[in-house]
Amino acid sequence: MKFMKLSQNPENIVAQLEQLVNSNKHAEIRLNANGGNSILVLCPPLEEANFIAVFEKSLCKDTYQIINLNDLLISFMDDNKEDMVELFELLSSSIYQIFKASEEEETIDFFSFIMNTIHKSIEQGKVPVIVRTGTLYGSGIDSIHLMENQTVMRSPVPLIILYPAKREGENILFLSTRPASKYRCMILN
Repeated sequence: MKFMKLSQNPENIVAQLEQLVNSNKHAEIRLNANGGNSILVLCPPLEEANFIAVFEKSLCKDTYQIINLNDLLISFMDDNKEDMVELFELLSSSIYQIFKASEEEETIDFFSFIMNTIHKSIEQGKVPVIVRTGTLYGSGIDSIHLMENQTVMRSPVPLIILYPAKREGENILFLSTRPASKYRCMILN
């Protein structure tokens, strides 16, 4: 995987993102993303809040939709609170299935909730920008699940994921601890 080296300045990263999205470089994104349609923006975990603030201030709300996974998790829990107690009891040995059920299961899960939000953003003609991905840690949902979803792969706009991670050589460590996939995404860092 080829890393696109940028300054760690979030303003420069926003300018680079806008250039990629607005200049019809989707072929470049797909080429660098092994056929995927996602841009993974690496940021130092301790600087994530600063990056989010710059994204919220700088990205045009008519073109981009920032999807905060912390807020989405709260909405998911609120929308399904009556079912959550039963689900936690039923799935006590495999709690992660509340977040990402197996494909053959027809149950409420957080992954579907996220994908529905991304789908709505794309339907509105907006570029979905995922922030607060640390929410996914330990949930059974990895960034690769988002990037390889057919909604994202077939979208006319890329998915952008702000990813709190550090790079060690050719490896990416999510939240500076867990090895992460570099497949199906163009990486900006």
